[in-house]
Amino acid sequence: MKKRPNPATGKRERTTLYGKSTRYRVKGVPGVKDRSFHALQDAKTWLAQAQTDARRGEFVDPRDGAISLGDYISTHWWPTQSGDPSTLERIEQRVRRHIVPHLGALPLNSVGTQVLRSWKKRLESDLGPTSIRLVWATLSSILQAAVEDRRLGRNPCRASTVRPPAAAPGRVEAWPPERVLAVRAALPERYRLLVEIGAGLGLRQGEALGLAKEDFDFDQEIVQVRRQVKMVRTKLCFALPKGRKVRDVPLPPSVAKAVWRHLDLFAPVPVTLPWDDPTPPQTAVEAKHRRPRTYNLMVTGRERKAINRNYFNSYVWKPALAEAGVIAPLEESAPDGARVWEPSREHGFHALRHFYASEQLEAGESVVSLARWLGHSDPGFTLRKYAHFLPRAGARGSAAIDAVFS
Repeated sequence: MKKRPNPATGKRERTTLYGKSTRYRVKGVPGVKDRSFHALQDAKTWLAQAQTDARRGEFVDPRDGAISLGDYISTHWWPTQSGDPSTLERIEQRVRRHIVPHLGALPLNSVGTQVLRSWKKRLESDLGPTSIRLVWATLSSILQAAVEDRRLGRNPCRASTVRPPAAAPGRVEAWPPERVLAVRAALPERYRLLVEIGAGLGLRQGEALGLAKEDFDFDQEIVQVRRQVKMVRTKLCFALPKGRKVRDVPLPPSVAKAVWRHLDLFAPVPVTLPWDDPTPPQTAVEAKHRRPRTYNLMVTGRERKAINRNYFNSYVWKPALAEAGVIAPLEESAPDGARVWEPSREHGFHALRHFYASEQLEAGESVVSLARWLGHSDPGFTLRKYAHFLPRAGARGSAAIDAVFS
């Protein structure tokens, strides 16, 4: 209504907004934003629900959830993430490739189970079950943060009607000793020590590439696993081992001999790399933490630098697998003549670590000791992963049954 009455009639007249605006406003509820409604009953209903939710500390204003998922990620969620740089890089890739392109334009509070079912079906056309589970977990963490920020009432990723695909069945298979030796013989001389380090010490690839001469204690017959070479945004750096756990691993005499033989041919190379994160530091604390460190690496490339795992896997490791007969030779298979190796994830450098675990368990070593040498925080994880390597698994149970029925 106009503020001043019409001089001729003495009455206030309607404006052009009459009937188009909300007429009833709810305000004064602690912790709840004011809101307006067209109908009085709608205002009363919302007021009662808002008061109840406010007393419980569960009030969620729908207007806070109207922000798009992409904007919430870029302005509220991603800037608060911290942790291992390489882990953050993988999370950023999942968000950029599989979440924002499909769901980023949707309002946060419109991402429900129906949307997730369509998104899951789209992912299944491009990714395998394991990759989908990782992407799903990333979206779930984003939506859970929105719940805790009072922008969503619940996390739809935890609904019972829509779930990520089940993990692919299967179990770890260990290489036979003959294959380990064949791959070692197929590698160039300067890289052969990596096979002894992987199969004889159970180190991960990054830990093997970061092993220095000062990490070997030949008198105590142990190797101190104190760092790895990892890649962050295409650049190399030193960092603590996975899980930020340093450990000591027994040094078998045969591996010690292989180390001395390697040292006779290739002297350790001092290599300097940033620590933990190769990106330029923004603060004095970051500069102190990331300052370059130098170690005398046991195995380096031909240019006497730390080995880039991507180069090693494509141009050193896979050719050796092909020469040893583990995978098919490289052939021109694509229409454009591109030369692509066949998928061989199960034959990566990590296969040497599985070989180490199988040999230790079959020799009678305890799962607790093996978990410590592998750098696992939970021996239960080691047992679940490698239980089928235990010697004569099931033999005692079979003998007990035979004793009953015989």
